[in-house]
Amino acid sequence: MQVNGTAYRSIWLEDEGRSTRIIDQTLLPFQFQTTRLTRAGDAVAAIADMVVRGAPLIGATAACGMLLAVNEDTADQHLRSAANALLAARPTAVNLRWALERMLPALLNVPAAERFDTARRLAQQICDEDVANNSAIGDHGLQILQQMAARFEPDRPLNVLTHCNAGWLATVDWGTALAPIFKAHNAGTAIHVWVDETRPRNQGASLTAWELNAHGVPHTVIADNAGGHLMQHGQVDLCIVGSDRTTRCGDVCNKIGTYLKALAADDNEVPFYAALPSSTIDWTLCEGVSEIPIEERAAEEVTHITGSDADNRSVRVRVTPQGSPAANPAFDVTPRRFISGIITERGVCAASEAALLALYPEQVEH
Repeated sequence: MQVNGTAYRSIWLEDEGRSTRIIDQTLLPFQFQTTRLTRAGDAVAAIADMVVRGAPLIGATAACGMLLAVNEDTADQHLRSAANALLAARPTAVNLRWALERMLPALLNVPAAERFDTARRLAQQICDEDVANNSAIGDHGLQILQQMAARFEPDRPLNVLTHCNAGWLATVDWGTALAPIFKAHNAGTAIHVWVDETRPRNQGASLTAWELNAHGVPHTVIADNAGGHLMQHGQVDLCIVGSDRTTRCGDVCNKIGTYLKALAADDNEVPFYAALPSSTIDWTLCEGVSEIPIEERAAEEVTHITGSDADNRSVRVRVTPQGSPAANPAFDVTPRRFISGIITERGVCAASEAALLALYPEQVEH
């Protein structure tokens, strides 16, 4: 994607794999700044502190973190310790485990002298695969958007609501939920995006709006509680969200507040799609509400908020009374019955075990 005329991925290797460069998402939209990671611990901190976030990008960062670990020490125990630290950085996004399950066995199965080259090749492969998969998600989702847009007058934009950030900043490039939107805009389809602010960290207001603005996509930022009202008044044609973990039966775990949007969409007969690569599917789980671990983040994310002053300097302020406690579950689960379809790199399917296995038959015996 383009930032001030320069093409960027959200993560890339530098120094022939001896370091990794990421975009510091905690500074957006007020500052665009990249950060260099040189140790596995840097990758752990970047994931835990949400300098990088979004399930696919978390997985890619974990892969690069293992590359950095190999650069530190090729010993088996060091690599196992690094993998455990990365896995513990955030508990909900399954891409983290998926990437480590690809990296660690591959590294342990080759001699120590070959481990750096193996790690570099595999980390780059995971990043490149993510870009290709998300581009394919965009192609499949584009067909849905164009079919819906064809029902309206040419100058009437298709109104899409999204929650949190599932654009290129949440992946290595293209994004999941935003990939079809970027491709529709590029193809000349009139489209407008309702951007949920997505409290408490405001990933919609800060990241999604920043991406859409940079790409020239018409959009409007709304308070999280406005979506249902807009649906009642026919101002939302469909919803597309991403996912941090999707079960084999089609339940979708995404940023907190997604479930409420799905309920409103169901009540107003608005199609509700989840867009995700297969690396986000947890084939070991079926019932999302009871089986997916939900991360509880720091109360300060609820009690404080970051903004910009008149001089474009970041300012963090308290928004709750001193002494008031706060709870901060980071995700919720949308049951499959509320999901119109799942958009993957292999196509669009119903939110069901049978439909997902039809797209991924290699997982039947998982």
